Amino acid sequence: MDRDSGPRVPNQRAPLGSENAELYFSVLGPVRVRRGGETLPPGSPQQRALLVALLLRDGRTATAHELIDAIWGEEPPSQALAAVRTYASRLRKALDPDTLVSESGGYALRIGREALDLAVAQELAAEAYKANAAGDRTQARALLNKVLNLWDGEPLANVPGPYAENQRTRLVEWGLQLLETRLDIDLEVGRHAEAVSELTALTATHPLRERLRELLMLALYRSGRQAEALAVYADTRRLLAEELGVDPRPELSSLQQRILRADAELARSPQEPAPAPQTTRPAQLPATVPDFTGRTSFVQELGGQLATAEGSVMAVSALAGIGGVGKTTLAVHVAHQARKHFPDGQLYVDLQGTGNRSAEPETVLGAFLRALGTPDSAIPDTLDERAALYRSALDGRRILVLLDNARDAAQVRPLLPGTAGCAALITSRVRMVDLAGAHLVDLDVMSPEEALQLFTRIVGAERVGAERDAALDVVAACGFLPLAIRIAASRLAARRTWTVSVLAAKLADGRRRLDELQAGDLAVKATFELGYGQLEPAQARAFRLLGLADGPDISLAAAAAVLELPPHETEDLLEALVDTSLLESAAPGRYRYHDLVRLYARACAERDESAAAREAAVSHLLDFYLATAARVFAMERPGDRLVVHLEPTGDAGLEFAHLDDAQDWLYAEAHCLLACARQASPGPQLRRAVDLLWAVQNLAESGANSKVYESVACGAVEAARAAGDTRTEGRARTSMTNVHLVAGRYDEADEEAAQAAVLARSVNDPAPVYWSDNDRGIIAFIQGRNQEAEEHLRRAMEGSRLDGNLPGEASALSNLSRIHVATGRITQAISLAEQGIAIYDRIGHTLRLANARYALGVALTQAGRHTDALEQLSEALSLFESNRQRLWEGTAHFRIAQAHLSARRPARAAQHAEQALAMGCIGGDRTRGKVLTTLGLALDALGQADRARACWRDALFLHEQTGAAEAEEVRTLLEPLSGAA
Repeated sequence: MDRDSGPRVPNQRAPLGSENAELYFSVLGPVRVRRGGETLPPGSPQQRALLVALLLRDGRTATAHELIDAIWGEEPPSQALAAVRTYASRLRKALDPDTLVSESGGYALRIGREALDLAVAQELAAEAYKANAAGDRTQARALLNKVLNLWDGEPLANVPGPYAENQRTRLVEWGLQLLETRLDIDLEVGRHAEAVSELTALTATHPLRERLRELLMLALYRSGRQAEALAVYADTRRLLAEELGVDPRPELSSLQQRILRADAELARSPQEPAPAPQTTRPAQLPATVPDFTGRTSFVQELGGQLATAEGSVMAVSALAGIGGVGKTTLAVHVAHQARKHFPDGQLYVDLQGTGNRSAEPETVLGAFLRALGTPDSAIPDTLDERAALYRSALDGRRILVLLDNARDAAQVRPLLPGTAGCAALITSRVRMVDLAGAHLVDLDVMSPEEALQLFTRIVGAERVGAERDAALDVVAACGFLPLAIRIAASRLAARRTWTVSVLAAKLADGRRRLDELQAGDLAVKATFELGYGQLEPAQARAFRLLGLADGPDISLAAAAAVLELPPHETEDLLEALVDTSLLESAAPGRYRYHDLVRLYARACAERDESAAAREAAVSHLLDFYLATAARVFAMERPGDRLVVHLEPTGDAGLEFAHLDDAQDWLYAEAHCLLACARQASPGPQLRRAVDLLWAVQNLAESGANSKVYESVACGAVEAARAAGDTRTEGRARTSMTNVHLVAGRYDEADEEAAQAAVLARSVNDPAPVYWSDNDRGIIAFIQGRNQEAEEHLRRAMEGSRLDGNLPGEASALSNLSRIHVATGRITQAISLAEQGIAIYDRIGHTLRLANARYALGVALTQAGRHTDALEQLSEALSLFESNRQRLWEGTAHFRIAQAHLSARRPARAAQHAEQALAMGCIGGDRTRGKVLTTLGLALDALGQADRARACWRDALFLHEQTGAAEAEEVRTLLEPLSGAA
């Protein structure tokens, strides 16, 4: 059978108006018949065999003799013909008379192709292969997944007879071919980490299928796991020799040699990557201005450079100049003109390099990867991994990347495509002399002729022609800066009663403009003064005060809190600012300043608002964030007393009808929340800033925001210590404890927790005390100090009870369960975990209920109750996922892997261990080392000793780096292997 085809299926359509249009037959698993939502009984095994023989005959009539052969083969019973007629009669009654018809002494089924899952699968597969041949990998992969989702176990399960057996073999092989094709596409589109997990399980199930081994080697190599990839080959060669007495096929041997040579071609797809489908081809360039003027030599120079990307080089041009000189306008204009050279799309980002909070390269890469069609689940966490995946996604495509307002070369380097056919156009205030290979262009102000031409195009030739000298005065007063000229000309064009001389006179006022227009950033600030001066008082106040917020943008609700206005009034003000180009609408209900405009807005606030008013604006924003974050925390952790201990606020915050809505808000506002906490820390709002960090602690455990959270928490500790605020320092150190725990820095976590407890006790602040005891109990347990850990946790439990904090008590019980497991008290461990779950269930707690079920799953695994353990761990995994705790998801996968390994299901164990590695875990490198150890044990049990050894070596390295006691266990695993080598 051809690799790209499946078994043939009937081609007839159901008669119009017949009831059998509702029937649906399934053969890609147990044979089933459904009518609407009702499942019909398919009858005895022989009756199912008859049904299968009719379903898979392309709609042709099957004679009685053919059906007898299909059901019984060469040894039919004496009453076989009568039996066939009986089965046919029963089927006719079950299926409706028009579905099964008698013809010429035989039988045929009259169904449409849409009524058979196999027919649906074949048509989808044909579409998938067509899309793949056309280079549309995304569509091909989606269609193949739809096909594979139709499988429900073994095809034609438990259907007897030689015909069913032959068809079953064909369908199983076809399914494997489809899966291999889908996995092949996965590797072409950069989904290496996901493929490793799936291929690890598949090679365990089909150990002699060399194509799967080949794909696994390639996936491991592209994931940076070269030693494991080579170990797969060694395991395969040994297995083939032992089982079949043959060597690996040439393709597998060739791949091994290429991996040994570190063949650069293996780092990318062996085929040309697919052009992005229409739905994912990015077209992110901002609109070019219709009245673009002058800059002819620059347009030609930059356009010529971009055109070279069609050859064998990557074109990189870096455009430098002062703010307001027109870098972005020129770059966007050139990029639009060059679009024909980049048919696969254009990417754009404002890197905000002129502000205090420039865009992080990893954040930009995440946005670019999503624009290129990469799903969130496939985007890695680290900068290097994202940059590598980004370059792979661009390989073979012709895409222009416009990087606007770059801070420096270091910010830009990870964002460069790196392959021929692509180009990068960069704007920045600094010359990037350290950006290797870049074509540098210095952009100066416009010539007087170009400046006047731009002014005339906006205002109109008639008005300017009548007052040419006044127009020259205007553009000269603007310093020939394009942005200033455009703002001035737009004001004049919108005011038909003004003359050019009136505008020139206004710009001649040195108190408003001349000083700022002399050089550098001051020139840009002066141009903004023109627009700002035309705002209504309420608009100007909003412009000033909202510019004080440090976040990357601001929501309508947060802006309303800052301004102390109803949302509808706030929206009117913000939209008016958008109309004047002093504010941008980032998305519906969200607003942001250009970085230079924000600086100008703050200068206005310094000038036009009192210190008390400026402080009040930031305080209102902090109140709003703290009050809303507390509501989210209360919904996530009902019964937790932390919200009672937070600083009071003057804002009620947002209310949410559903937990999902609350969590959507938390993660959407993550950067703004942390920016506000950072901004408010060194000042009179310090206490509320630290409490905000405490209330949004889930951001530290989410993975995506962990680094930023750590930076803000560290600054909060220093601010509290500098202020001599003992209570606040204790709380800030509690947040830092959590940061270190998530990262696996246990000594640092223990030191922070100990100091937090001392500080909190000295001011009678109860919550940080029992939080500290709980954290120190976890740390002591991880470091093997079980008696000390138990003492800490019992104090944590008692402190929680005294404070009436049921979730705190439940958390301590769950952690005590882990200690009892470690010390061999399994029965008590199960009981403690169950007590914790009972508390969480009683108060409706969802987030930390996952941790309690996790603890119970670990205890049940040690008790050998594998089915119960997997049930608890799977429920924990689901809860972690729904609460967006990615690092805890990975940790749950690790424990599920251990449970499967304990139950002697090494293939499933390996699959979950791979998922844990791909997602990351709580505990950083130390936990990663444990996962690698478990993966190695699973692979060893599957006969993949060389790959197991590679995993253990990586685990040993991590344990030695972190000083973990588990290093000795791994050395023991490696010793016999080392001795045999």
